[in-house]
Amino acid sequence: MRRHPLALAGGLLLLLVVGFCVLGPLLHPTNQTDVDLVDAALPPGGDHPLGTDTNGFDVLGRLMTGGRVSLEISLLAALVATTIGTLYGAVAGLAGGVVDGFMMRLVDVMLSIPFLFFVLILSARFHADALSLSLVIGGFSWLLSARLVRGEVLTLRVREFVLAAKVMGASRRRVILTHLIPNALGVIIVTVTFQVADAIIVVSALGFLGFGLTYPTADWGSQLASGVTYISADYWWLIYPVGACIILTVLALNLLADALRDAIGRPTSARS
Repeated sequence: MRRHPLALAGGLLLLLVVGFCVLGPLLHPTNQTDVDLVDAALPPGGDHPLGTDTNGFDVLGRLMTGGRVSLEISLLAALVATTIGTLYGAVAGLAGGVVDGFMMRLVDVMLSIPFLFFVLILSARFHADALSLSLVIGGFSWLLSARLVRGEVLTLRVREFVLAAKVMGASRRRVILTHLIPNALGVIIVTVTFQVADAIIVVSALGFLGFGLTYPTADWGSQLASGVTYISADYWWLIYPVGACIILTVLALNLLADALRDAIGRPTSARS
C-alpha cells in the first residue's frame, strides 16, 4: 500500500463509503418507510442536510440505506460469481484436453450473449429482492472469473507439488481444493474486488431501469432514476449526491483492485 498511493486512497475511500452506509444510519436515523408529502422536495438545510425527495424521505438517510443494500447485493453477487468461476475454471484447467476445450467454448458462447439482457428478463420475471438479485447477478457474471482461474491453473498444474500430489494418489478434488485454488488465491482476490465494482454498476443499472428493488427498499439506481425524473425542476440534490456515491465507490474498488493485481501478481511459491 505504501508503494501505491492510489491504492491507499482507494482503500481509505472505500472505508469511508462502507462506514457511511453501515454506521451512518446510527448517527443520522431517518424514517425511510412512511411517505411524508408535507416535507416533500425540500432543499438541503435544517434537519435534512441533503434535502428530501418527492416522497418526503430524507435524501441523506436514503443514500445510507440504499448504499448499504447496494453493497450487500454486490458483495454477495461477487462471492457467488467468484465461487462458481473458481471451481469451473479449476476443473477445466486441471482436466485439459477435450474437456477443457468444451468447457471454455461454453464460456465463450455465454459471453457472446448480452449479460444485462438475461438479468433484465429474470428480474422482470421474478420478484426482485436483495437475495434474488445477488443470485441472478452472480449466476451470470462468473464467466470472466472462470477464464482467469483456468489460465492460472494451466500454469500451476505442471508444477512439482501438483505432480507429486497426483503421484501420491491424491484425487482431483483434493488437488483442486488443497493445491490449485490456494495457490491461485492472488488472482481470486483481485477478481472478487473487480466483481464487486461490476455488481454495483449492474445493481444501479437495474434500479435505474426500474427492474431493481421495490418499495420500501431502495438502492442507488432507483434513487438516481427518481431524481432524473425531476431534473427539469432543478432538484439537483436528488441526482448529484447519489451519482457521486456510485462513482466514488466504483472508483475506490477499481483503484484497490489495480493495486492488488500489481502487488500480488503471480504466485511466487507453492504450498505443499
